[in-house]
Parts: sequence; C-alpha cells; structure tokens
Amino acid sequence: MIVIVLMGVGIGGFFMLQQLKVNEREPMEPINEKIKLPEPKYNSKTSVEQALLERRSVRVYKDESLTLTEVSQLLWAAQGITGPRGFRTAPSAGALYPLELYVVAGNVNDLPNGIYKYKPHKHELAMIVEGDKRTELCNAALDQPSVKDAAAAIVFSAVYERTTGKYGERGIRYVHIEVGHAAQNIYLQAVSLNLGTVVIGAFDNEEVKKIMNIGDKEQPLYIMPVGKE
Repeated sequence: MIVIVLMGVGIGGFFMLQQLKVNEREPMEPINEKIKLPEPKYNSKTSVEQALLERRSVRVYKDESLTLTEVSQLLWAAQGITGPRGFRTAPSAGALYPLELYVVAGNVNDLPNGIYKYKPHKHELAMIVEGDKRTELCNAALDQPSVKDAAAAIVFSAVYERTTGKYGERGIRYVHIEVGHAAQNIYLQAVSLNLGTVVIGAFDNEEVKKIMNIGDKEQPLYIMPVGKE
C-alpha cells in the first residue's frame, strides 16, 4: 500500500496543491470539551525486535472496549512529544509536522463516543464531533468492515502547506513518507499492547472530511481501525 502511495505522489500531490487554492471549506468550531490523556509509558516487556517480528495487519477484532490508557499510548507513539524542543516520536522533514491525528471513538472506556483531535503538546483530546461515527466512516471507506467493527479508528490527515511552503512540490513526498513513519509506530505499539490494527488508504476523501468535520486545508491520508485481537 505504501509503495502505491509513493508512486502516485506526483499527479495526486499536484492535484491536492491545486485543490487547496479554491473552494476551501473551513471546519466548524470544535466542541468545547477537552480530555486529558493518561501519561504514556516509556518502557514495556516487548522489545523493538519482538514488535517487528510480530507486526501484522489485523482486520478482525473482538467485541471488546479499549481503555483510555491504550488510546493514549497509541497516539503518543504516532505523534507524541519526546523532548523540550517539541520533537516527536516520528521524524518530520524540517520538523514542520504536517500531520494531524484524530480518534473516532465508539467503544472506549471513559471516553464518550465521538471524534476527537489529538493535541500532542498537551497530550489531550478535543472533541470535534459528538456520537459514534464508525459506521459512517466505514461507509466512506468503501464498506471495509474493520472500520465499523473496531473499538476505535485513528485517522491521519495532513496540512500539506506546512511542508510544501518550504520544500515546494517535493514536500508532498515528504508528507507521505512521514505518515508511513507514524503509522508504523502505531503498528509496533499495538503489538506491545496486544492490539490489532491495519492501515486503510481506500476511502472517499470528501466523505471522510465531512464526517471528520475538517476543512479543505487538511487532506485525509490513512484510517487505522484498532481493536482487541
């Protein structure tokens, strides 16, 4: 999947840049509800080598809830802050950090159903849409059942201009490389937590943006459903 994305960067990326210049849709104001996440852990019994060995794409999940601690750990693994200078768990060209991260929660303990935006610097969630949107997201993802069946889904989007402003059109490639780094972090963290996940890149962009309540400056890149194996 990642190879296909990288090969398609030229034409698709140019279209995205052009699209940002016209008909921009601003998102609605977020719901004023912030949730402080549990502090991430920095060690476990699973080595990096073991996580690499066991990493698999998992599309079928138990009908069991995730904990807020597990969600916290996955988000930190993807885009968490790792030092006073603001560097993150995944490398970013020019330290420009074009990625935005969301949680579509439907079965998470101590987290009301809804869509949340991850705020890395405060390690917290901000609700932007109320209610369980997993089925709608599944429909937008060409009816792939793992999106609906997972306890939650992590959605990556990107603001390309953060990177292309410095690197021009080649910055599109850097954004796509970066989302691969961050997604792999989630895969490896999921192994450590005994969770399953899979990267989904086939979906209707505009439908996902409507469901997620994000403006045209952001482009959705990945959906990663997460659940108990």
